[in-house]
Amino acid sequence: MADSDHFAVKALIQLANHTFLNKTLMLEGGILTKLPKKDSSSHEFPELLLSLSCLANTQLFLASTEPIISYLLIILNNPESNSKSKTCCLATIFNISTILENTETLISNSVIPTLLKFSIIKEFSEKALPTLANLAVTSKGKQALETNSKFSEILIEILTWEEKPKCQELSAYIIMIIAHQSWAQRERLTKASIIVPALLGLALLGSPLAQNRALKLLQWLKDERRASVTAHSGPQVGDGIVEVGSGFSEKEIEKGKRVMRSLVKQSLYKNMEIITRRANGGECSSSSSSIRRTLVSSISSKSLPF
Repeated sequence: MADSDHFAVKALIQLANHTFLNKTLMLEGGILTKLPKKDSSSHEFPELLLSLSCLANTQLFLASTEPIISYLLIILNNPESNSKSKTCCLATIFNISTILENTETLISNSVIPTLLKFSIIKEFSEKALPTLANLAVTSKGKQALETNSKFSEILIEILTWEEKPKCQELSAYIIMIIAHQSWAQRERLTKASIIVPALLGLALLGSPLAQNRALKLLQWLKDERRASVTAHSGPQVGDGIVEVGSGFSEKEIEKGKRVMRSLVKQSLYKNMEIITRRANGGECSSSSSSIRRTLVSSISSKSLPF
């Protein structure tokens, strides 16, 4: 009756929420082969799947993963689905994404574009971003994100959500994964004009974890054309190396660097004043000025991407 009677589904939800044994019995009984074909039970069945997805690492669940993902995506992309159904679907997909074997199935079913679409919706962002983070740490997931034309724009926008600190932390984490050991992606990120102001704002006003990630990203994005990434420390720049035939002496190059550092600090102070003014309602307190000076000192021109 599960595929046609929403009262039966409600009863199964109550049973599934109590014991792992009940969940296992439902899987053994073939509940995952009874995905609804009508909309009558679409509000309840996602909740049942969410309860059952805690067994996502079992053979009984793994055997039905692909049809489950297809079913969840249909609900997520249906404009008539309610908020609770979508939240349950996103949470279920997250549970599925924690199993490494499911990565390829998720990606082949185009789950990443759907997750990105929900990541930019504040109501669902905290449910969608953790799944993106799970996928990003795999080679196939990272590749799928890198080839998506919208991912950097969406993640950078989320960095500015001051009222959503968890989303800021997750977005910065995913950007770090994508940018690490990838000159092409760092170059792509630096071409986004808002990323530096977004990271500066996060470094000043974000949570401690978000601040650390923002500072690290600012350091990584510095002079991406010359950066080489090591396994643990991000870009390392070989300062002082002069190419043969460059036409400049080391003294002239050092002078140019000093001028550039001065320009960078001026630009950074200006950005910090704008961000601090916004954070303090138009007035820069002495404590905010101190934070700004500390920030400028900690991310000087040696670690800035401009």
